[in-house]
Amino acid sequence: MHSYQIRLEGEVLRVGFNRVLPAQGDRIVRDALELLEQMIDSGQIPGGNRLLIDGPQSVPVAYVMAHKLSHLYQAIAVLDPKIGTPGYKTYIVTISHGSTEYKVGDLIETKEPQPVRSTIKVVLCGPQNSGKSCLRDGLKKTILGNLGAPYPYIITACPDGEGSWHQEAYENDEELAKTTKYINKADFTPEFTQKAANWVKSANQLINIIDVGGKITPENELIMQPATHAVILSGKIDEFAEWEEFCHKLGLKVIAKIYSQLDAAQDEVFLAHNWQ
Repeated sequence: MHSYQIRLEGEVLRVGFNRVLPAQGDRIVRDALELLEQMIDSGQIPGGNRLLIDGPQSVPVAYVMAHKLSHLYQAIAVLDPKIGTPGYKTYIVTISHGSTEYKVGDLIETKEPQPVRSTIKVVLCGPQNSGKSCLRDGLKKTILGNLGAPYPYIITACPDGEGSWHQEAYENDEELAKTTKYINKADFTPEFTQKAANWVKSANQLINIIDVGGKITPENELIMQPATHAVILSGKIDEFAEWEEFCHKLGLKVIAKIYSQLDAAQDEVFLAHNWQ
């Protein structure tokens, strides 16, 4: 049994992690390579004009697939659920190998519909330095640790220099993480705000987690409006009310309020009546 799964359906390569067989990155890379080579040698992956890749990939796996497939196809494109016509799948060309039809960065819009399903778009919001990015990273790891749970799609909707990489980098090299964050930090612009709002609007995974800036601003209002739910974090109890009012104004259901303390000795959870 392989820890990574690959299946070709027409011109779409369906890929994903085997949730029944959790494994470390080195095992996943070896399994992905072995399975790809088997499918190529048997003719299951024959090559051709273009290949569309749909499904989650780690960075190492993406490198392996690019290396093995780029010589077989003139163009390879990867699904990006944040762009394109809502309800349909759109792919970004990432490899153009002798193709006269496609170049890197081109969009391939398909008529393949996204499954009709109930999506959750949870905004992590609250004052600055409340621990939103740490919570985002912890939520993702916890959800992925549950067999059969949907993949948590993360949207970084704030140009604060952080990304999904930041928490792990911080744990391994605090100074490098701080320096990289400072270099990448930028201000909100109308272009970024509209782009982030479109990401939230187009997000169509079962669980979407949106990390936003730590101020109540018109930019955050535009970005958060397409969401469905909110989790509020704050290191000061008296700051919950204004964020809760802000979320209610946007029609977001507040599903949790978290009092965040960096030096707390332990975590405590208080459940409201009928919290389910």
